[in-house]
Amino acid sequence: MIKVLHNNTCSKSRAILEHLDENNVPFEIIDFIETPLTELELKTLLKKLNTDVQGLIRKNDRLYQERYMGKDFSEDEWVKILVENPSLIQRPILIKGSVAMVGRPIENVRFFIEK
Repeated sequence: MIKVLHNNTCSKSRAILEHLDENNVPFEIIDFIETPLTELELKTLLKKLNTDVQGLIRKNDRLYQERYMGKDFSEDEWVKILVENPSLIQRPILIKGSVAMVGRPIENVRFFIEK
């Protein structure tokens, strides 16, 4: 079963859920805004995504631009920032076993769910 790290205020995140539902793909929703990831969960997710924390930050987000842009933080400091500010995490994220992907564009999601 695919787990979807979801933010209900995000149209792209809602679109992925709709796509999975329309294609009868079983999934579990994890609302990471309501229930933020722990530091360990975020670090595990980064491994599954095969990226560093910079690849997960929403750099166009207003909070990022106002508080964090241009500042030099370590990987662990960024993990703490994302745990405290989950809205800065790219979304949606699909997790299947030991691999994960940011759910954009939809073409990549189609390939991911078919694997």
